[in-house]
Amino acid sequence: MVFGSVCATRGLHLCGAHSSLAVNITKKSNNLRRKFGLTPSTVDRELGTRARAALGGYPDTDHCSSGNSLRAVVKTAFNEAAKAALRGEISVDVSVTECSNPANGDYQCNSAMSIFSELKRQGNTRFTSPRSLAETIVKELPDNNGLFDDASVAGPGFINVSFSTSSLASRVQMLIQDSDGKASFAQSASNSLPKRAVVDYSSPNIAKEMHVGHLRSTIIGETICRALESFGVEVVRLNHVGDWGTQFGMLLTHLEDNSTRGGYEIKDLQAFYKESKIRFDKDEEFKERSQLAVVKLQSGDSVMMRMWREICEISRKDFEDIYKMLDISLTERGESYYNDVIPIVLNDLVNKNIAIESDGALCIFENEDEPPLICRKSDGGFNYASTDLAALWQRVTKLKAEWVIYVTDIGQRKHFEAVFNAAKRAGWLTSSDETKSVRLDHVGFGLVLDENGKRFRTRSGETVPLKALLYEAQARCLKTLQARGSNLSADDMEEAAQIMGNQDAELFFILIVFYKIRNRTRHGCSQICRPSKQSFDKLFIFI
Repeated sequence: MVFGSVCATRGLHLCGAHSSLAVNITKKSNNLRRKFGLTPSTVDRELGTRARAALGGYPDTDHCSSGNSLRAVVKTAFNEAAKAALRGEISVDVSVTECSNPANGDYQCNSAMSIFSELKRQGNTRFTSPRSLAETIVKELPDNNGLFDDASVAGPGFINVSFSTSSLASRVQMLIQDSDGKASFAQSASNSLPKRAVVDYSSPNIAKEMHVGHLRSTIIGETICRALESFGVEVVRLNHVGDWGTQFGMLLTHLEDNSTRGGYEIKDLQAFYKESKIRFDKDEEFKERSQLAVVKLQSGDSVMMRMWREICEISRKDFEDIYKMLDISLTERGESYYNDVIPIVLNDLVNKNIAIESDGALCIFENEDEPPLICRKSDGGFNYASTDLAALWQRVTKLKAEWVIYVTDIGQRKHFEAVFNAAKRAGWLTSSDETKSVRLDHVGFGLVLDENGKRFRTRSGETVPLKALLYEAQARCLKTLQARGSNLSADDMEEAAQIMGNQDAELFFILIVFYKIRNRTRHGCSQICRPSKQSFDKLFIFI
């Protein structure tokens, strides 16, 4: 999950009300920080420090060289208050630090003790203690357009202040006023983020409807992309759809047998697939013809290729409808895209003695205690490992990715660990001069379960179609808006319900990972709020 402040995303615009909402969510996330032991020192001082730097418009939060930084604004306020409290008796320059405990506030000034000591040394007895001096400084703090929501004195003279929601919202508003409508975070000289990252996510199967399980991969992946982009990383969004293999031999053979030609929808394809699977498991003759159909397809048979392309296009249209609803755009690179690369990659692994034959299959052994990664079946056919190895090789060598991120369910973690290990042993991840190394990450998430802890399905036992879920969310939002008696027109209300419903569905599955509200008001302004900030390492751990 993503904790913290505000992450810049595509098309991001906040008005006062919604930016305040974003900041409120940020403050509530502090409870989650404490729950997981994530303090500013363990989270914000990683990539989060660059987010704070951006809010203040300077590259390093450990310095107050810019008068626009949050810390500089706080320091100026305290200097003014100290000057007023001391009435020019001595000249001071206070110091401010972030509160180590968020429960105490945002910033702390401990200068009252040192100032009191100097006054005492000079024989000035106007203040009886450092605490009395601190209390006077608090009273003299300037309003600064409501900068602080709270200022208090703790212990012998520690002054703690908390920012007001409105002041933070105004800072957020300043952050996103870029000419292209996007927000971006300032990067320090020590920035270690890559120039280009590939994120592999969503990945539905051709001839099947997207179901609720795809929502997690899709939204978590998109969140990672937008977070990386806000830090200036070039992101390549790839949709590794399942569009190749034995299942298509089954489906194409079944369609031929039933003389089914054109005019079908994604639901029809899914039904045909289920029927073909039953035949494949029970009918040996159908199984043999299906396997032959796969060979014909992979060899480029014109009839099989035409049918396959038609099936892919029907599925693609259905996927794009959903991606449009979620405001997501991906580049499709299905399993078939890497078909010609697989032999090259496997030969490289064989030549380096990483892949060896075992019982007729080509296998990669990591250690004796673990089963091997089978990258070519004993019948000579390719499988998921074949494709994933080829895809990783292509992304590193051709796309020149410096970071490759895979977003799938947690059950595939072992598989990707084996693929990553093979790539490392093959030397794909290290530059020729060994000065750079490609980073690989698998972001795993759990299954979507119902209230009984079982896989989320319909009453008939089927997986819940994602499009049906989104439509249901939109219908409920529309009903709620109508019940509130909004001043929106019927068209605007329907548009608002569609957008809000889509985002409600996202929130249902990913906690705080992503939040967006868009509402067209009678004044015609579009307002979108997307709070999100976190060090990427912690992001991967807590999703």
